Amino acid sequence: MPAKHPKALPYLFFSEMWERFGYYLMIGIFLLYLKNVEQGFAMTNAEASDLYGTFIALVFLTPFLGGLLADRYFGYRKSIITGGIMMGAGYCLMAIHSLPMLYISMTLVIIGNGFFKPNISTLLGNLYSTPQFIDRKDDGYNIFYMGINVGAFICNFFSAAIIIVWGWKYAFIAAGIGMFIGVITFITGTRHYRHADVLKPMSKADMPFGKIVLTILVPSILAGIIGWLIPGNIFKSDSNDAFIFACIPVIYFFATLYFKAEADEKRPIAALLAIFAAVIMFWAVFKQNGTALTIWAESYTNRHVEGAAGNVFRSVKLAADVPYIKDSVEKYDNQFRLQKTTTGSVIKEYDYPVYFKNVKPQDLPREGGKATLWSTPLSQSINPAWVILLTPLVLAFFSFLRSRKKEPSTATKIAFGLLISALSVLVMVGAAYMSNNGAEKASVLWLIFSYGVITLGELLLSPMGLSLVSKLSPVRITSLMMGGWFLSTSIGNKLSGLLATLWDGYENKANFFWVNFVLLLVATGIIFAMLKWLNAIMKEKGVK
Repeated sequence: MPAKHPKALPYLFFSEMWERFGYYLMIGIFLLYLKNVEQGFAMTNAEASDLYGTFIALVFLTPFLGGLLADRYFGYRKSIITGGIMMGAGYCLMAIHSLPMLYISMTLVIIGNGFFKPNISTLLGNLYSTPQFIDRKDDGYNIFYMGINVGAFICNFFSAAIIIVWGWKYAFIAAGIGMFIGVITFITGTRHYRHADVLKPMSKADMPFGKIVLTILVPSILAGIIGWLIPGNIFKSDSNDAFIFACIPVIYFFATLYFKAEADEKRPIAALLAIFAAVIMFWAVFKQNGTALTIWAESYTNRHVEGAAGNVFRSVKLAADVPYIKDSVEKYDNQFRLQKTTTGSVIKEYDYPVYFKNVKPQDLPREGGKATLWSTPLSQSINPAWVILLTPLVLAFFSFLRSRKKEPSTATKIAFGLLISALSVLVMVGAAYMSNNGAEKASVLWLIFSYGVITLGELLLSPMGLSLVSKLSPVRITSLMMGGWFLSTSIGNKLSGLLATLWDGYENKANFFWVNFVLLLVATGIIFAMLKWLNAIMKEKGVK
């Protein structure tokens, strides 16, 4: 009986699971670490959100170049191993409390992810390109995607316990160890995918890598430097200015692809560029799971567990006893100022987000008493948990529609994905109103429900977007158009950080979420307005 899947699948599954374990462990605590007064860098919400947004924007920008380099020069296995080692080293170096070392470690993760992320997916695709397995490619990717979310789900339980028992730096080391386990797992399975590690032959239609560097990369770097150096801040910070300026040459390049295209290529390229522009707003809101929603989980969500539940959480080190001191805000401020004075740094005011400041008086512990609070990083496991639960249901639903010849087009799925994502923000609007604008603690159920709704939107949009690129791209520029998808993701990630920097400026937190809702609603309206046109283009291409 022939095998249903390549023997390499388990090795790639666990390699990706451990890689995502490391990445999501690190990114799940990154903003909290930047803000932490005692062991972190005591950044404000705005400063931490700005750096977080820049980081995840660059993490999603480098896979385009890493994929091209592996395709044409390095091969997939070498790229995956090299990228994994760089990421593992980057995570471990974050344990060294130094701002220059933080930037070095971030750089290693950004470059390493560029080599690892696109190439392990491409290698998997190559394994399913043979006649024996090609009909099971979608199933293979679904299994592989489950590995991503298993890693993303379990890592936050480890980080929460490690931070409580040993401290932040050991959580970063755990992320590095996870990444190294992933690399070792990948090397162990080499014999099963050596044959699939084939360099892509250059064709006349392919743009030479040198030309890509000269027409995209170099102008982008120069524009970014100009954005950083211009006096003042156009977009609130030097990093925002630099990133947005750097995107201008890249956006211009993708626009020229349309104007230089052959007549039969113009409509598909235009359709993809329109999709790219719209999904920027999705990523701008979705990626606030690591910024605004983490701040909401930390300071505005009721994390108090008591009785038997409290005992269980304490025993597995997922919750800690926090003492209640009436003037704790003032004490934290004094500690921060003393810390700054001792190190010779510039003194600045800082309002540390003390948990008890918005607890109802009748619910406060007695003076000097303690409350058991579950660890904030646990909130980062809500999204992958929903992915694991909802993916089989979504697949079954579309399989049912397909059997009745009623399955919607890929573009239609993306449109509804945006609409559902917008509805998820309304859940947080409700949370803000029901908690008296954050003056009282909100139930964690608001976060769970909001994540559940936006996860459904994610499942309709993210994989569908990649599918649409592969269906509509002219063959000669498929890699470049895939780069356009990563670019839109990157810009959206940066905008998520930019939006989150505005959090403290909204006295009414519901208005912050209303802004996100309007942004998504506008993007949804644009896609629905173009839906007839998009579906017509797909019909012309003979795809659905």
